[in-house]
Amino acid sequence: MRQVSLTKIFTFDAAHHLNDYSGPCSRIHGHTYKLEVTVTGPLVSDMIVDFFDIKSLVEDKVISLVDHSYLNEVVSFNPTVENMAVWIVKILEPLFAGPVKLQKVRLWENQSAYAEVIL
Repeated sequence: MRQVSLTKIFTFDAAHHLNDYSGPCSRIHGHTYKLEVTVTGPLVSDMIVDFFDIKSLVEDKVISLVDHSYLNEVVSFNPTVENMAVWIVKILEPLFAGPVKLQKVRLWENQSAYAEVIL
């Protein structure tokens, strides 16, 4: 049985500032984030999981919390792109506990910088 990976891409807009940071990001600013969620599982029939199901879960559990928000009021930690990526993994990993598992989360802060958590 072949293992197949699927990636679904999402975008959201959010503002934040970085705590304990002396550069310009210590001030409130915004990003259009790009979130890539990759799952992997056995190809038993025609698909490992419906893209619609991935979309529904991610939009309900993550995007609905962060889109058009001030991240410092949403999370209890310093909202760096690295910390946000780990937080997203903590939310999504239990939702893919069957044969289809969360494999990777990549969170782009802008067009040239991202953090990636590989499980």
